[in-house]
Amino acid sequence: MYWMRGARARLREWRAAQERWKADMRAFRASEKEARRTGAAVPEQPGPPPTAFSLLPWLLMGLGAFSNLFQGRTPNPWIGGLGLLTFNSLYIYVAVRAFVKEKRQAPSTRVALAAMAVVTCGLAGGYGGNWQLFFPLLGLATGAALRGEHLRWAGLAVAVLAGAVSAARDGWNGLNIAYATWISTMVTAAILGLSEAVRELRAAREQLAHQAVEKERLRFSRDLHDLLGHTMSVIVVKSEAARRLAARDMDAALAQITDIESVGRQALTEIREAVTGYREGSLGTELDRARSVLDAAGVEPVVGRSGAPLAPQTEALLGWVVREAVTNVVRHAGASRCEITVDGTAERVRLTVADNGAGAGAAGTLPGPEGVGGTGLKGLAERLAAAGGTLRAGPSPRGFTVTAELPTEALELPAPVAATGPRAC
Repeated sequence: MYWMRGARARLREWRAAQERWKADMRAFRASEKEARRTGAAVPEQPGPPPTAFSLLPWLLMGLGAFSNLFQGRTPNPWIGGLGLLTFNSLYIYVAVRAFVKEKRQAPSTRVALAAMAVVTCGLAGGYGGNWQLFFPLLGLATGAALRGEHLRWAGLAVAVLAGAVSAARDGWNGLNIAYATWISTMVTAAILGLSEAVRELRAAREQLAHQAVEKERLRFSRDLHDLLGHTMSVIVVKSEAARRLAARDMDAALAQITDIESVGRQALTEIREAVTGYREGSLGTELDRARSVLDAAGVEPVVGRSGAPLAPQTEALLGWVVREAVTNVVRHAGASRCEITVDGTAERVRLTVADNGAGAGAAGTLPGPEGVGGTGLKGLAERLAAAGGTLRAGPSPRGFTVTAELPTEALELPAPVAATGPRAC
């Protein structure tokens, strides 16, 4: 009883689809009520689920033939009844499979359509009259099961077949059956094709909305990770400096503590701005902060900047590079000197952060692809690439060097990335 198990499975699928539609309608009504209360845009109403039930009512066109059987106006009624049962069974089989793309394109569906055509020709040619209305039903099943490039020729073939059989039976009146068959084929295919396209577009829109939400969550988490990681590094370095200086130079220790308070307040401000999405980096601010952090960590800072003023997007990107590179120097390099150089021309600007530390080898890791090291640097490389620039990082003869190049007018400012990864992993 394989067919009974299949029928029960399809019935369960229909019931599940109906339940999902009811749940969507309840959510839609709640959203509609909220939108009217707040004055927001009214959401789009979800349509009913696509099922074969939308095609089954057309079987009522065969009631005339069914009536002829019971009224005794059909010769050989047992043959006519068997043909009617066979046609209805094949029609239901094709209609059910027409709403699943894989089943619609399966060879068994095409075989069922061919069998329907044979049965229809036999019934319409043998009995005529109301039995010829099975040709429009055949066209409807053809339009539901065949989509795309084969539809036009299949619809034309079914219409010609209907016209030829009906004309042989009833003369020129067969042209009406041919026209009805062709119309039912094309209209059914057009309606079902458009509804399927609408469902696919709606699903794509929902997927894009989910992706946008996930992208914003990732941006926000990376931004906070960057801010907090850098700030904690600065606070730890300055706290260590204050502890070392407290025993011999209280004024210098108090200065470091004052810097810790300033860094904490600045971090709170940046976090608030990150939450609202309005934070923009400043290269000058990051260079001053880098000088202070390096000095507190016992690393001699050498900062040089030349060239024309930069666009805000370019400054923001270079500020992120300075922050990431200096954080890695303080955490992993073991360097005594760090040079930060900004050279700009009318078209491009180059930022170089070079230290005399142990480089990638001390970290026990190897440089990443394309000469870019840790997670933060890789993320920055992607951001700079999106803005038309490049980022290179790796060991140098004197230590470790990070070099970033950007157009003076960056193409765009991508979302922030995490900037507290290992030095070269």
